[in-house]
Amino acid sequence: MTEVSLWLSRTIFAAGIVSTAAGSAWAQGTVPEPLPASTQPAVTIQVDLNQTVGPYKPIYSWFGYDEANYTTMRHGRELLRQLHDLSPVPVYIRAHHLLTSGDGKAELKFSSTNVYSEDASGKPVYNFTILDGIFDAYKAAGVRPMVELGFMPKDLAADLPNRHEPYQVHYPKSTISGKSNNPPKDYEKWGELARVVTAHLVQRYGKDEVLKWYFEVWNEPDIDYWHTSPEEYWKLYDYAVAGVRAALPGAKVGGPASTSPGREKANIFLKNFLEHVNSGKSAATGGSVPIDFISFHAKGFPKIEAGKVTMGINRELNDADKGFALVASFPKFKHLPIIISEADPEGCAACSSKVNPANNYRNGTLYPAYTAAAFKGLFELQDRHSVDLLSMLSWSFEFEDKDYFEGFRSLATNGVDKPVLNVFRMFGMMAGDRVKTTSTGAVPLDTLINTGVRESPDIDAFATHSGKEAAVLLWNYHDVNQPAQAAPTTVTIAGIPAGVHRVLLQHFRIDDTHSNAYTVWQHMGSPQHPSSQQYAELQAAGQLQLLTSPVWLDVVNGQVKVATEMPREGISLLHLKW
Repeated sequence: MTEVSLWLSRTIFAAGIVSTAAGSAWAQGTVPEPLPASTQPAVTIQVDLNQTVGPYKPIYSWFGYDEANYTTMRHGRELLRQLHDLSPVPVYIRAHHLLTSGDGKAELKFSSTNVYSEDASGKPVYNFTILDGIFDAYKAAGVRPMVELGFMPKDLAADLPNRHEPYQVHYPKSTISGKSNNPPKDYEKWGELARVVTAHLVQRYGKDEVLKWYFEVWNEPDIDYWHTSPEEYWKLYDYAVAGVRAALPGAKVGGPASTSPGREKANIFLKNFLEHVNSGKSAATGGSVPIDFISFHAKGFPKIEAGKVTMGINRELNDADKGFALVASFPKFKHLPIIISEADPEGCAACSSKVNPANNYRNGTLYPAYTAAAFKGLFELQDRHSVDLLSMLSWSFEFEDKDYFEGFRSLATNGVDKPVLNVFRMFGMMAGDRVKTTSTGAVPLDTLINTGVRESPDIDAFATHSGKEAAVLLWNYHDVNQPAQAAPTTVTIAGIPAGVHRVLLQHFRIDDTHSNAYTVWQHMGSPQHPSSQQYAELQAAGQLQLLTSPVWLDVVNGQVKVATEMPREGISLLHLKW
C-alpha cells in the first residue's frame, strides 16, 4: 500500500465513511435505541437530614438456624466470617439444639452436642467437645452467641403418657415431635445443667465476654416444641435462669421465644408468661423471676395465588404490632429490650422450594425487597409503641451438601452469596440517626399491617445521617411476584450542611443484573456442578455491587437530587459523603 492510499484509508475510517465493499471490514459501531419510557407513575422521595426520627440501631445484625452443627462445617465457618464483616457492630448468632443429644451430625431441622448424659447411677456426665467446637467457631469468626437453652438431653427427658415417639424424629416427619422436646424428669438437674454449661462458657471465654451474650430459654414453647403445659414452661424458665445466674450473676436472661403474637393463642401465652415474670415467684428460688429481655417471633405467610408467589408481609408486621402493644401494656417491661428472635417471611427455613414451590422467592430479589420494607416497618412500629426493639433476627444461614439454589431460606448456597445477604450489607452501611423521609409511592404503615402490598407497589425510603455522611435505602416492593416496569424515581436529599458544595455519591443496587448470583447461575444453564471458572463468577456476582461509578454531585441550596429507575423488587442504597 502506497503512502497516499494508506493516508486515504485512515482518513475514510476516521471520518466514518465506509464503502459498501469495505463495510464488512470497517463496520461502524452503532448505539441501540433507548428503551421505551416507563408507563409507571413517577415517584418523588424527600429526605431531610435535619429532621431526626430516632437513633439507628443495628437490629439487622442477628441471625440464626436450626442446625447448630452446620456452624463448624466448611461453608458455615465461611459465612460466619462474612456476617462479621457486614456489620460495624457485633453480630449475634442463635442456634437450636445446643443441648440436644446425638452424634453431632447435622441433618435438616436437627443437630446435637451430646453435652449431657447420665451414668448408670443417674449421675450427670458432661462432654463439651462438640459444644466447644461450635462456640470456638463463633469466637474465631468474631461473632457472639445468643445462647438458646434447648433442647432436652435424652437422659434428662421425661416420659409422657401421651407421647410415644422416639427421642429423635427425622425430617420430613415432625422433628419436634420426639422426646427431645419433652420436659425434664428432674427440674433440679435441668437448672444444674444450665449452671454447669454457663460456668463452662465463663471459664473458657471469660466473664467479661459472656456478660455480653444473651441467654434465651427454649424455643416456641407455645406450640409442639414444648410437650406440656405453659405453666410447666414457666417452671422450666425459672430453673434455667436461676442456673445461669448462679454461674454468672448479671448474665442477660430472657424469653419466652414464643410464636406470632398476632394469633390469639400465642398472644395469650406471651401475656401469661409476662404476668408470671411480673408478679409470680420463681419455682427455683422462691424469689422474683429475672428477665432482661423479652423475645417472640414474627412471621409472614407466602403462598401461590393465581400461579404467582404472593408474600404476606402484613402477617409479620401484625405480629410485631401486637407483640409490641402487649409488652408496652406492662409498665415494668415497657423499656426492656425486645428481641424478635425469628423475624422472617415464613416459618420453615429447611423447607425448600422442592417441598413448597412458593419458597423459590428466597433465591431472587423478592426476599431482600420484602426484608427492606419490613425493616422500616419494624422501626416505625417500635416508635409507635414507644418500646425498645433490639433485634429482628433473620432465621437464615446455610445448608451444607444441598443443590445450588434449592430454595432453602438461606443467605448463601454452597458458598455463593444470595441476593438477600446484600440487603444486610446495605443495612450495615447505615449509621447515626434515622431521619425523616416521605415518598409519593409509599404504602402507609397501617395498610402494610392490615392487607400488605396488594395494589400499588410500596416504593419507599429509609434514611440515616451520621457526621459527614448519609445513606438512603430505596425499594420497590410488591407482595405479588410478577413482572412490572421500573418506576421513575427522584430522590431529593436536603439538609446538607452550609459550606458543603459537592458530595460523593455511591449508588449500590440489588436487582436482576446487580448483586445477584441467582440470575447469573440461571444464565449459565443452572449448573449443579459448576466449573472452577463458573464458581468464581458466581461468587463474584454474589457480592454487593455499584449501579454506576461513584459520582460527585453539586449541592444547590443545601440539597442534591438523584434520579433513577427503580425496578420491581429492586433495592438501592445511596451513600453520600462530604
